[in-house]
Amino acid sequence: MQIDRETKNSVLIIDDEMSNLRILTHILGSEYTIYTAKDGVNGIEKTMEYMPDLILLDIIMPEMDGYTVLAELKKLNATAKIPVIFITGLDSIEDEERGLSLNAADYINKPFSPTIVKLRVRNQIQIVNQIRTIENLSMIDQLTGLPNRRSFDARINEEWKRAIRETTPISILVIDIDKFKVYNDTYGHQQGDAVLRTVAKVFSQSLKRASDFAARWGGEEFIVLLPHTYLDGAMEIAENIRRNVENVEISHADGSKSKVTVSIGVTTLVPTQNSSMDAFFSMADKALYDAKASGRNRVLYEL
Repeated sequence: MQIDRETKNSVLIIDDEMSNLRILTHILGSEYTIYTAKDGVNGIEKTMEYMPDLILLDIIMPEMDGYTVLAELKKLNATAKIPVIFITGLDSIEDEERGLSLNAADYINKPFSPTIVKLRVRNQIQIVNQIRTIENLSMIDQLTGLPNRRSFDARINEEWKRAIRETTPISILVIDIDKFKVYNDTYGHQQGDAVLRTVAKVFSQSLKRASDFAARWGGEEFIVLLPHTYLDGAMEIAENIRRNVENVEISHADGSKSKVTVSIGVTTLVPTQNSSMDAFFSMADKALYDAKASGRNRVLYEL
């Protein structure tokens, strides 16, 4: 069946080799609207012009390599959240670590396997479309602007199934604002709402990958989903969130400022068909309880 152009997602391919552009266009052209760029500078220009849903980016290019292009795209508010998949013949751990440190969404290795190309592109496009669906359905917490619990439930169900299929880890962070009732009683509910909005903004500073997903769970509690993330990575992100919240100042109407802290419970699992999502959440809740019981303003994990 012919797919109408207007309904297609778009993919920008940035590669200095015409043969690669032709191959990838042939593999993906029936499902997506394809744009191409022959070098890094042209790639950034085309990104700004077309605002594609996904970018496939070659690493080894003259003048401006893929790492530099990705770094430039992440600096711009308009393009920072567009997921980027590196296409590369490099296969060292160091190269992969460098790409992931720059927040690349995924890797596709050369020579291209059409099936792998389609699956990896489809995974990222599904994430893009899920985010849009959430926005279109207004599954957003009105106070903080974050996705709400219903949004999170839909997202984790998809990521849970994907983690089982691909045998990959999934992590969650359960985050609670310390002594929030005391803060509300001291400064009033309006100022308490300001705290919730302030904490919500911290997630945009602390979560960089398109697949990372933060939501307001309810009350003063938030939750973060980290697909393809092992415990060490989840703990690092959790600590960044804790530190960023601790450092932010909340302004009051009278010009004064206050601060809050959060406690965070972390858990990680490579789920199987026999895994219980309820048990998974319970582990994170237990870690949060232990963090609060041991003094608050800290990150603990439970496995």
